[in-house]
Amino acid sequence: MSDQKFATVERLVNLLDPESNVIFNMSIDDAIERVGTGEPDRVREIDGQFALVHKNGKIVRLARSIGRPMRYFLAKQAAGPVLVIAERMDEIRDYLEEEGIVDQFHPSYTRMVPAHYVTELSLVGCPDPNPIYTRYLTQYPNELPADIDEIGRAYIGALSNEIDRWIDSIPEDAPIGVLFSGGVDSGAVLTLSYHSLLKRGQNAQRLKAFTLTVNQNGSDLVQASEFLKSLDIDYLLEPVQVDAASLDYKDAIRTIEDYKPLDVQAATMAIAVLREIRNQFPDWKYLLDGDGGDENLRDYPIEENPELTIRSVLGNPFFYHEGWGVDKIKHSQTYSGGQSRGHVRTYATAARFGFEGFSPFATSNVIEVAEKIPFIDLTNWDHEKLYALKGSVTRAGVHAITGLNMPVFEKNRFQRGTTSEDDFSAVFPENPMAYRQAFAEIFNS
Repeated sequence: MSDQKFATVERLVNLLDPESNVIFNMSIDDAIERVGTGEPDRVREIDGQFALVHKNGKIVRLARSIGRPMRYFLAKQAAGPVLVIAERMDEIRDYLEEEGIVDQFHPSYTRMVPAHYVTELSLVGCPDPNPIYTRYLTQYPNELPADIDEIGRAYIGALSNEIDRWIDSIPEDAPIGVLFSGGVDSGAVLTLSYHSLLKRGQNAQRLKAFTLTVNQNGSDLVQASEFLKSLDIDYLLEPVQVDAASLDYKDAIRTIEDYKPLDVQAATMAIAVLREIRNQFPDWKYLLDGDGGDENLRDYPIEENPELTIRSVLGNPFFYHEGWGVDKIKHSQTYSGGQSRGHVRTYATAARFGFEGFSPFATSNVIEVAEKIPFIDLTNWDHEKLYALKGSVTRAGVHAITGLNMPVFEKNRFQRGTTSEDDFSAVFPENPMAYRQAFAEIFNS
């Protein structure tokens, strides 16, 4: 190996928009400098939603939170390799086309930077060495007591702080939309946002709760109305009505550049509601959502996935955030894992329609508190106790922070709550292979 010649990166092409970062506690330049050190403790101090790149000679370091995607691709040129970094596959493909080397592109050759790690690339070229991953978000298991009230106060307190900081970061007169189903997570975000505005002495009508209904069906609109009426803030409700004929799952696949059925279905509904909001409110910019709450409190039906057991869900840190882990065979370099992969359903759909979205549940500060929860002590490996935990913790925390008694309804996935079963079945294929085939048709054409 001593006489092996390595080709180093001659050019770095960074197509990321720095304005899409949402960083609360330092400048973009300071945050990039921290990434450049490669020191995980310093990167962890970056608070917000970000995707950052630093190059120093032959060393390129990248880091992102769950809230913003980041991909890279190594292209070979006669003058030397070029490393292309972007949010999306199609941005990389378009750049390669401009350079006349699009024949090198394939979606599977792109790499997603995994959330919660500093990814270091050095001497990339020919041959290509593997990246080095250094975790910057660590777990402090069981640090919180097995007390629902204390857990709720800590967890929802962290969520409230992130929402406060976000509201402080946007123009004081800017309207705020919440993608709202009346479920636990969007309910917490709306209630805390309402409380945050009142603390400032601002008009709560700055808020709108956007609730999707397809063909005027689905349970979400009824649930959302009941939620808001129980808190006497039903004037915030803004129903968004669309026809089932406007739903196109292949369009969602093109938007999120993925084929996982649940993410495609959620993105299809997100596109529907966001397109209609844009039509009705052409100048609307800022949106909040509750994406990440399920992952934080591990609230997914384990029975629906034959690969999972209660022990795998509770025994693996950051399981729903990161999948099986970057050091595991099942980790996808093309897509990363868990919400690190799936959050594109939220980010890419909002970006497509010109919204600046923020998911406070997906920030490092909130996730870190969630990982301190003693899940095993609270559930004793019982599925039903785990499924009930999110509602109990969130309701207790919202009351501790706001004094409001937030209602908690039975869990329902976003894509299911917006429409009838008949319309859902008419729009979405049952066979997962249909989504993979559609992806192949779109991205291999």
